Amino acid sequence: MAVARHQGRPWGWFFWLLWMVSAAAAAWDLASLRCNFGSFCECDFRPDLPGLECDLAQHLAGQHLARALIVKLLRAFVQDPAPSKPLVLSLHGWTGTGKSYVSSLLAHYLFQGGLRSRHVHHFSPIIHFPHPSHIERYKKDLKSWVQGNLTACGRSLFLFDEMDKMPPGLMEVLRPFLGPSWVVYGTNYRKAIFIFISNTGGEQINQVTLDAWLFRREREEISLRELEPAISRAVLDNPLHGFWHSGIMEEHLLDALVPFLPLQRHHVRHCVLNELAQLGLEPQEEVVEAVLDSLTFFPENKQLFSSNGCKTVASRITFFL
Repeated sequence: MAVARHQGRPWGWFFWLLWMVSAAAAAWDLASLRCNFGSFCECDFRPDLPGLECDLAQHLAGQHLARALIVKLLRAFVQDPAPSKPLVLSLHGWTGTGKSYVSSLLAHYLFQGGLRSRHVHHFSPIIHFPHPSHIERYKKDLKSWVQGNLTACGRSLFLFDEMDKMPPGLMEVLRPFLGPSWVVYGTNYRKAIFIFISNTGGEQINQVTLDAWLFRREREEISLRELEPAISRAVLDNPLHGFWHSGIMEEHLLDALVPFLPLQRHHVRHCVLNELAQLGLEPQEEVVEAVLDSLTFFPENKQLFSSNGCKTVASRITFFL
């Protein structure tokens, strides 16, 4: 009998441990289910809108339209306990004007883990969709990825970079997720945020900004109404853009086309000073001027706008320290 009792203990311990694991799994599944459908659960969504607004005001140079539009739409979306649809923004403008920077700030000020949060998902055509011949597989994978992550947490941020290099037709699979329906594929998705980034429309934005300068209008007088039609045409007429024949624009699923204006010399100066501060260095006028003089500006006869915005500022500073 002593032997039987001695042998029974491991099995009893095993079944007790198995019961504990099963109970924990069941509790986790219940919590996950409640998190998905319960309005009280926000995962690691911790919006700090005052912090975002302050950071944009201090560090986003020359973008009065983008700053005001993003803050307004984001505040309305975050403060709505039951939004009717996801927040869908498309950022447009010349390279180096702040589109990717703003996207990183959104992740930082909306999610506790920032860009490292498991609820922030970043897609690049070069990394994730490099072969156009694999488009059907990419569609299936992207749909499954978005659906699966929204099932895990409705408060998710999806960033799609370089939309003008996305395989045509790929974004079509996102269309059901962007509208005002309550549930798609069994997933509550209305609290998600989708951000699309591209250079498409940059030339049109630059022209409007140049015309304003030529007619001696203040940069801050440029309105969204002047830019939206030109950006829309540029996107719809571009067969290389990810929205080509996707129905996303035609069905008005975008909440806003956000324009980023070309940067003038004093805007880039602001970027140089910010970068020096990030490095813990005192601003040195000779370094600032050397960096600015190393950049190219356009149009050739005006030397008004930076060809690369602030994109290469950080790498150039080290050459002149």
